[in-house]
Amino acid sequence: MEATNNKPAKSSVSAILVMLCTFISRILGYVKIAVIAGFFGATGKADVLNAVFSIPNNLRKLMAEGALSSAFIPVLTESLIKEKDKAVTKGIVRNILAFQVVIIVPLCVLSIVFADFLMTKVFLQFSDPYLSSLAIDLFRWFISYLLLISISAAVMAVLNTLGHFFIPAISPILFSITVVLGIVFFHEYLGIFSMVIGVLSGGLLQVIFQLPVFLKEGYDLKLNFNFNNHYFKKIMKNWFPVLVTASVFTINSQIAIRFASGLETGSSSALSYAIVFWQFPFGIFSASITTVLFPKMSRLAASNNTKELLETVNTGIIQLYSLLLPSGIFIFVMGNEIISIAMQRGAFTAENTALTAFVLRGYAAGIFAAGFFNFLQRFYYSVHNYKKSFIFAIIVCIIDVILSIILKETFLRVGGLAIANTIAFSIGAILMFIDVKKSYPLYDLRLFLKGVAKITLALIIPTILMIFSRTYFDNLWVHGLNITLLIYFLFTALLFSAMVLFFYKIFKIDFIFFLKRRSIK
Repeated sequence: MEATNNKPAKSSVSAILVMLCTFISRILGYVKIAVIAGFFGATGKADVLNAVFSIPNNLRKLMAEGALSSAFIPVLTESLIKEKDKAVTKGIVRNILAFQVVIIVPLCVLSIVFADFLMTKVFLQFSDPYLSSLAIDLFRWFISYLLLISISAAVMAVLNTLGHFFIPAISPILFSITVVLGIVFFHEYLGIFSMVIGVLSGGLLQVIFQLPVFLKEGYDLKLNFNFNNHYFKKIMKNWFPVLVTASVFTINSQIAIRFASGLETGSSSALSYAIVFWQFPFGIFSASITTVLFPKMSRLAASNNTKELLETVNTGIIQLYSLLLPSGIFIFVMGNEIISIAMQRGAFTAENTALTAFVLRGYAAGIFAAGFFNFLQRFYYSVHNYKKSFIFAIIVCIIDVILSIILKETFLRVGGLAIANTIAFSIGAILMFIDVKKSYPLYDLRLFLKGVAKITLALIIPTILMIFSRTYFDNLWVHGLNITLLIYFLFTALLFSAMVLFFYKIFKIDFIFFLKRRSIK
């Protein structure tokens, strides 16, 4: 009984540590793009840098913490529950590492050889020959990052499955620091290629940093190419539909980047910078909650504990709403101030700020929808229902691409790509939620609706007051960071946060479930 009571406390500490590390990582992400923007602004070179790095960054979602981890964690969890011999789970990990080497090394080699074709005919459409040539050279270096981040993600998945969240959560922090240092110290000699030093060094550091705990748990980086393993085959069986689903989103993301590269100069950078700022609250709240609850959902599904599984799903959704909705409202209203304070200096102008903030608003409107969709995907993965996840992913991406093609040709331009994404995820999240309720009659819809209604009501007054304040200080951001703008922004952020917490208290909203030992009742 005592051990059982300690589990929520351990989950609480883990979730808080993950959230803290994610917060620091996102802050450093701001520092990273501020450094990039300061040196390169939103020029053609910056467009190339952002567009090219997005390619291995998107591919890692297939071979790293995205698709492969989503298939890997449930099976590894199952083996830990069912197998008494630890050698079995060690063998699974060695198989995964070997599989990554078999797939990624040839992929990297082919990408380097055919970089010219890939950069000019497939991924990007820069009209300037100089920018196209620059993209080809950068891509040949950046693609090697895929191998490093994939190994790091496999180690991270093992540690998360074993209940270690803190060390894996620190590794992205080290990556951002290394990238920033690489640009600062080598920019004078290497120009935009200084980021290559930071990216590759940071990728290697992520692997090295996690190794002590990984090795202490009895695992290693040995490769086992004998794939005749029941659990490995199960991972591959699960991975393929997850891969197909994740590929849809990866292709969709690359299509958006390709569209942006064909628009006005600065569009690719505005899209990339806006996503980074959008990912700040999304990463802190959505990724943290999903990281902690996904292994739990996998364990409950493996134990056939449907009742508690659905309670966990409900808890996760309500908490996502309570955290992501106010975050989305804040960055929607204060977008110009956020971008101006963080980036408007050096080569980054007020016009760049306005464009990036416009794109950011498009993404901010759909932040909960994206988090909701992502969380329900993990629920489907935990119960090994990959077909439905794939179907909903296809629906989202088809809507996104169609709307992107239409909206980018309107006055919205690159902002239309963000709005298309928001509409698509909103429709996908609604359809997926309807399917969950239909497939699992035990799901408590009344609890969900009650939670959503209370949270929505609690946010009305804080939102109105923030908008009212914003109308009186509309142009403070134009001249970039200054003491008046900083004081106004900090005061608004603190006041909005305080009011949200106050009304959450009034409405008795348990807005951070893992700060307490009980779940929502």
